[in-house]
Amino acid sequence: MSFSFRRLYAMMLRYTYVLRSSGFRLLEIIYWPVIQLFTWGFLQTYLMKAQLATGAAAVSGPRFAAGVLVGGVLFLDILLRAQQGFSFSFLEEMWSRNMANLLMSPLRMSEFAVALMTMSFVRLAIATVPVSIVAIYVFDFNMWSLGLATGAFFALLLIFAWCVGLFICGLLLRYGMGAESLVWALMFAIQPLGAVFYPVSVLPGWLQVVSWSLPPTYVFEGLRGVVLDHVVRWDLLAQGFVLDLVLFTLAAFWFSRLLKSARVAGTLLQTGE
Repeated sequence: MSFSFRRLYAMMLRYTYVLRSSGFRLLEIIYWPVIQLFTWGFLQTYLMKAQLATGAAAVSGPRFAAGVLVGGVLFLDILLRAQQGFSFSFLEEMWSRNMANLLMSPLRMSEFAVALMTMSFVRLAIATVPVSIVAIYVFDFNMWSLGLATGAFFALLLIFAWCVGLFICGLLLRYGMGAESLVWALMFAIQPLGAVFYPVSVLPGWLQVVSWSLPPTYVFEGLRGVVLDHVVRWDLLAQGFVLDLVLFTLAAFWFSRLLKSARVAGTLLQTGE
């Protein structure tokens, strides 16, 4: 069977109906990013005022606080929401015990994966647009003013989020709901190694090697370059995209292998809460 856009459209309709049928789902998508922004945003405001009160440079304080800290929060949330948006759509099938039905249908795994990616993007857009507007009016930081760099950062983080999503979904197929906690936990384990709020040079030497093997590191190092030095590090972004492509290939291979293993082990019928 060839790739079918009709089957893809059918999956998109399913997830759209699920999303719009519950106001609580929509509220949750926006709620957590806003809470994160307010928590870290007001912290940076306090630190900025404390720095100025102690006689620190009046220019470097606001530039660091508003640009690096709030920008880091916004782009970190893009990474988290994209991964969770991918995984939550998959979990909807697990919770409703519908996975076996999908696998017995003509739906191809490539179509299923593209549907999950598309819903990840939709959920991310729902969360990012209002939060970025709040950042502009409350903390005077406009992520869209970074120009082409914003699009590059966005794409790089989105692809990496899909890599992690495929990895987790493969584990869910093979090991069932016992692996569900990874949907929330795994990305937070990557966060301290991704140089979100500090440069890679802060890490110990052996951890720097691990950090540079993660695509988000190139985004947040690039963000500091744009905000503090007004330079877009296209070399870093290019390296990050290469890593993304390698990791996506490995994640797709991992997912297909775990799906095959789940079929052999008979764990596909053991899904659900």
